Amino acid sequence: MGRNDSIASPVEPVTGDANTEGNGRVVYSQDPRDFGWMKENVPCQAACPAGTDIPSYILAILQGRYGDSYEINREVNVLPGVLGRICSRPCENDCRHGWPGNGEPVSICHLKRSAADLKRRGHRLNESLYGPSGKKVAIVGAGPAGVAAAHDLSLMGHDVTIFDRETEPGGMLAYGIPEFRLPREILREEIHNALRLGVELRTGVAIGNGEGELPLSKLREEFDAVLLATGCMAATEIPLRDDPLGAAVARFENVEYGFDFLLDMHRGVPKTVGRRVAVLGAGFTALDCARVARRLGGQEVTIHLRTTEEYIPVTKDEIQEAKAEGIRFMGLRTPVAFKGEGGRMTAVEFVQNRLGGWRDNGRRKAIPIEGSEFDFECDTVLIAIGQRTAHEFLDTDLELDRWKNAAVDDRGMTSQVGVFAAGDYVKGASTVIEAVGQGREVARSIDTWLMGKPRRVPAVRIEKVEAPLRKRAWDFIPRTHMPTEDIEERVAHLTEEVERGYDDALAHEEAKRCYLCNLQYKIDIDNCIYCRACIEVAPKNCIKLVEGVEIREDGTYGKLLETSEWDHVGAIWIDNVECIRCGACYEVCPTKCISITRNTLCMLEVD
Repeated sequence: MGRNDSIASPVEPVTGDANTEGNGRVVYSQDPRDFGWMKENVPCQAACPAGTDIPSYILAILQGRYGDSYEINREVNVLPGVLGRICSRPCENDCRHGWPGNGEPVSICHLKRSAADLKRRGHRLNESLYGPSGKKVAIVGAGPAGVAAAHDLSLMGHDVTIFDRETEPGGMLAYGIPEFRLPREILREEIHNALRLGVELRTGVAIGNGEGELPLSKLREEFDAVLLATGCMAATEIPLRDDPLGAAVARFENVEYGFDFLLDMHRGVPKTVGRRVAVLGAGFTALDCARVARRLGGQEVTIHLRTTEEYIPVTKDEIQEAKAEGIRFMGLRTPVAFKGEGGRMTAVEFVQNRLGGWRDNGRRKAIPIEGSEFDFECDTVLIAIGQRTAHEFLDTDLELDRWKNAAVDDRGMTSQVGVFAAGDYVKGASTVIEAVGQGREVARSIDTWLMGKPRRVPAVRIEKVEAPLRKRAWDFIPRTHMPTEDIEERVAHLTEEVERGYDDALAHEEAKRCYLCNLQYKIDIDNCIYCRACIEVAPKNCIKLVEGVEIREDGTYGKLLETSEWDHVGAIWIDNVECIRCGACYEVCPTKCISITRNTLCMLEVD
């Protein structure tokens, strides 16, 4: 049966159009089945918005090659030392080691940081460069999306200039995230490395219509393409009972939006808080505000949630560290009014909630309980319920989507020809890793548009591996927790980094836990004698008798068609979704009919 049939016999490797390298040990495939295999079998990489090759960089750490690990990260994530500290870790949520019965997820994020921390001081960065294209690109915004796009566009030979209104690059990395989570020397070093190959950085330059500002129309005249990566520049206003636009915030001197609070503090504006601080919100900004308030002298710092802490979009580690610093989470309440007099707020009025059904984003609904209003006394309120995009600075109208974000086509281009957009300016307030991933994606689109054709295309690199790369005993190693600074020491300083990082021994031990899901175990049925030895030693239900494999309309593999009747068996098949890459089957096979390949996503240059 052929590729487009609904059932196919699993007889041979699925490497369609391929280039070979080095004695047939490496092939580059663009077969949809190989892309489908990667998506299905490497869940951590599939979950990463930047597509980071997580198994490969963890294997490099396991082998003590920290510099190589760092470079594997930089290929798709240009800020490994930064993301190794503040990433939202979608990869860990999908890590196979965290599946039921497999234990806790691998500390993928901490290992990313280890590669950055433990590489040699004299580590030399590796970059592949194109010749000059003669094209000029302007990028508005030096946040993660803008920096990632600038890096890739500069490698592609374009002249890139970044404009940013602040005095330091980094966007919310520099002005929104506290130093105790992200040391500024790490941020400056990685931004410098990303822009060092000819990107012109012009800080303190605002794009807009005001006096002394540079209009977008001017950029469109002087550059071949423009990328808007300004992020979410304004706090989301809090809707109150008799005040839907949150005008009451301006009437009280001790009530402030958390977004503005952090921006001003990192711009050098002195900040103070009262003894009792209430933070309204449920995201990373809310936790950052609470932890900053604790360090500024807040004695009773509370975070107030519409639902409960189980449903807020932050990592468990962040919640744990906040609690360790004495911050309390108070759930099932919605603010409806501020109370006070003489320009000072004295209490927040809340209404009690109950949990409702599930929202489209996977979080729970909060249903207010009629007649349950109550007051909560406090001295300072920081409101961190979200951020929104701002478009008032533009001297031309862009088409917006229903969320008032910039609308773009599948290339990332806005309604204005030659003007692209990426990051939070398109998606709304999201995460740093999403911004990096989208910045790199739009950079490729800009290059294709400027050059009139794609110069890089995705492929799967398939390399033969001679023997298993991990041991079964490593499956039982517990998760290595991150060493942290003492509580008393950390809350006394705004800049003392809380997480201290893994040393070599801890990084090596945690790296052992990775299942190396990009290793594909495959049985050559022409050499298989159906002795079942592999089935008997498999610690998981991962080696199966099958009569065929479903093939989907897009050419990727679907479900295995298992059978228990020997006269229907077409092959003994290794189900790589269930496989934990322990190598037991490989070691026991008497005919050595089991092969191992390492499959990785890559980009191929095309003429």
